[in-house]
Amino acid sequence: MRAAQHTHSGAHEWLDKIDRDYGMQFWILQLFGWTGVAVFTFLSLTLYYNTIYWQHIVHTILQSIIGLAVTLPLRWIFKALWQKNVALRIFVTAMAVVAGATVWTLLRMIAFMWLDHKENLLSTEFGGWFYPSFFIFSCWAALYYSIKLYQERQAQLVFSLRLDADRREEHLKRLEAETTAKEAQLKMLRYQLNPHFLFNTLNAISALVHLKENSKAREMLVRLSEFLRFSLANDPKLQTSLEQELHALTLYLQIEQARFADRLSVRVEVTPEARRSAVPSLLLQPLIENAVKYGIANKEDGGEIKIQGFVAKGVLTIVVADDGPGFSSVEQTTSGRGVGLRNTRERLHLLYGEESKLDMRNREAGGAQVKLRIPHVLFSEC
Repeated sequence: MRAAQHTHSGAHEWLDKIDRDYGMQFWILQLFGWTGVAVFTFLSLTLYYNTIYWQHIVHTILQSIIGLAVTLPLRWIFKALWQKNVALRIFVTAMAVVAGATVWTLLRMIAFMWLDHKENLLSTEFGGWFYPSFFIFSCWAALYYSIKLYQERQAQLVFSLRLDADRREEHLKRLEAETTAKEAQLKMLRYQLNPHFLFNTLNAISALVHLKENSKAREMLVRLSEFLRFSLANDPKLQTSLEQELHALTLYLQIEQARFADRLSVRVEVTPEARRSAVPSLLLQPLIENAVKYGIANKEDGGEIKIQGFVAKGVLTIVVADDGPGFSSVEQTTSGRGVGLRNTRERLHLLYGEESKLDMRNREAGGAQVKLRIPHVLFSEC
């Protein structure tokens, strides 16, 4: 709302400036036009008839000044008529021109009689003075409307261009702000994820050290360092191929398998086309972590995690399932199991909006299943 108000405010400021400029142009044209009338009158009457007297010269200047003054009310009338219908505008304009020409004729004839000491000109020569006055005022009205129409179209064009420029500027600022906010959210989700995973892994290493299984603890530390190196090398707002994502999962699962030994098995069924798909980096790690934590860790005899991936109708579908106890009724109606699924859902929404979908349900054969769908795009290294 504020951006829209700012945009319209900026455009209206430009329109006000244009109005001021056009007001200045009106006065320049007025002075130039009535000066031209004085010069033309001097050349065509005073010089032509060889009546170069100071009275005639003063009258020539004075009648232009009077004409300029008389046309000012016409400007106010014509401005008021500008938005009216054409018939009313023509009628009132004609009446205003006749009235203006009549007033100008009377005033300049009175001035001439006063300067030249003439009498009874109004009754004998009014018609001869009125016709050129009517012609001049008609031309003035025609020029006013022509220039007014041109100025209005120019003002509309400038207003439209300025409004579009302001809108584009506001749009770019909004996109920049949204991009910054989105990157900050993605980084926040990444920072939430790493401590969560580290906490579980370091607890497992601590337990192995406590049990004096030092070789397993060292093995887990090596795998943890490899996984973290891979994690830190991948920007969460960038994409990777599902093939590389599965490689990262292998590093993670090797850490978990060191904890669970033969209690954890993994089955991967991903089509070649799906493996070449572009996905957000480390997208599946929290899903696998939840499957291990809630599906495998609570079973004495362990269990299996199944990863499926396929492409159909331009959509990449990835399924992570386990054969554990499944989701509780509360988990199925809320955001899911802890930070992992919540972060995954938010990342998908930030990156794909309504084009992404994440579903949670219990499997008929037992266990939990998380299915996510995103637009299928082939990954490119460039």
